[in-house]
Amino acid sequence: MDANDATFKDIIAHCKEYGYIYPGSEIYDGLGAVYDYGPLGVELKNRIKHYWYGWMTRLNDNIVGIDTAIFMHPTVWKASGHVDAFNDPLIDNKDSKKRYRADVLIEDQIEKHLEKANKEVTKAAKRFGESFDEALYRETNPRVKKYLDKAEDLRLRFANAAEANDMAALKQIIEDEGIVCPMSGSRNWTDVRQFNLMFSTQMGSVAEGASELYLRPETAQGIFVNMLNVAKSSRLKVPFGIAQVGKAFRNEIVARQFIFRMREFEQMEMQFFVRPGDELKWYEHWKEKRMRWHQSLKLGEDSYRFHDHDKLAHYANAAADIEFKFPFGFKELEGIHSRTDFDLKRHEEFSGRKLQYFDPETQEKYVPYVVETSIGLDRMFLAIIASALREETLEDGSTRTVMKIPYFLSPVQVAVLPLIKKDGLPEVASDIRQNLALDFAVQYDEKDSVGRRYRRQDAIGTPFCVTVDHETLEDNAVTVRDRNNMTQERIPIDNLQQYLLPKLSMSEAWKKTM
Repeated sequence: MDANDATFKDIIAHCKEYGYIYPGSEIYDGLGAVYDYGPLGVELKNRIKHYWYGWMTRLNDNIVGIDTAIFMHPTVWKASGHVDAFNDPLIDNKDSKKRYRADVLIEDQIEKHLEKANKEVTKAAKRFGESFDEALYRETNPRVKKYLDKAEDLRLRFANAAEANDMAALKQIIEDEGIVCPMSGSRNWTDVRQFNLMFSTQMGSVAEGASELYLRPETAQGIFVNMLNVAKSSRLKVPFGIAQVGKAFRNEIVARQFIFRMREFEQMEMQFFVRPGDELKWYEHWKEKRMRWHQSLKLGEDSYRFHDHDKLAHYANAAADIEFKFPFGFKELEGIHSRTDFDLKRHEEFSGRKLQYFDPETQEKYVPYVVETSIGLDRMFLAIIASALREETLEDGSTRTVMKIPYFLSPVQVAVLPLIKKDGLPEVASDIRQNLALDFAVQYDEKDSVGRRYRRQDAIGTPFCVTVDHETLEDNAVTVRDRNNMTQERIPIDNLQQYLLPKLSMSEAWKKTM
């Protein structure tokens, strides 16, 4: 087991122990790739939603929200292409009996070649010091160039096979690269096959008269079919956006890596409607703005990178992912896509209704083009948790487990602690808790020594602990401890809100993205 695996297991165990995430239906031995969010998890999840949705709809006066139904007319999914083309290429290992996505196996192999090149570069940088020219070294060093060329050749070969939907070519790549099953270590593979990812169900009172419906595999189509309704009722002019947070469902045959890939998940999507011909300008605009939003969370600038798509989806003329460095490597966190007018024109065709927008400036009617930003809420949750959890060694040699979640997202923002459970301190602490609860998520904690309570609050990510002691009864002030640096400051009780608000405010973080 490597260090990354151990770290990932620590994250999963910590999430369960402290009430962030539980295995779904655990008393019945669980249900594959299904998880429940606990008391702290649901608080963090709701704050992430608010940080995204508020940023979209408050800081952009031409973006509004919507909440569309999970069930949609089945023809929606025929029009969108999901019935015929929403598939994953899967391959089985005959020895382990495990099933894998062929494209993920190949992408991981590309990443391995790049990691080998990066290791060589890192070693050279240490050896040569300040005189090191990384760009020149990547171009001229034979070992680095060999790994980079391998990665690029494999990337092109994979892109061509994926573009042609050539399952035999995908298997040949896996065989030629000597890719082994992570479980059995063998190369005994089946052929690659396609599997549709949509869940189906029935609507109707009796089986004979029931209509087949699908659980939506994405939230975008609900926005597209309501585009004109929203534009008219909100009096929006192109360009405008519609944002939505909602559940989606995919029958992932290979669902793993905790909440990174689940069968029931939440998306935060915004579809931005623009004039035909302007879509690539807005595509670049949203790439830059979305990266700025991510970096406002301060999870580490080196933790993000753009990945431009080689194989474009049938609806796109440009696409890129914002990838995040999870414990298991760089993986997609958010997609930005220029979807052209594909979706709206397909819905025109299949519904027989016009979905044209009348532009008062040009006096023209046209089907708008669409630029999409789509982020997985559960993946965003995992990125924050994975970046936040750490084990620190303190100056006295002791250690602490701490979750350095961004202050404004922390599920418990302030803990109020009476130093002891007598002498009137709990009563004062309770009054403070009640007053602070009007503005913050507050937890009252009086069990164990104050030092152990500090450690407990560190472990769940609480930014500030407010301690009520005997001096409080004399000076009407409390000790405020900062989670990140453990410094303590004496603050008058009457000034607590004023002291904490700017430190815990989402608006202060939003300002840094403007």
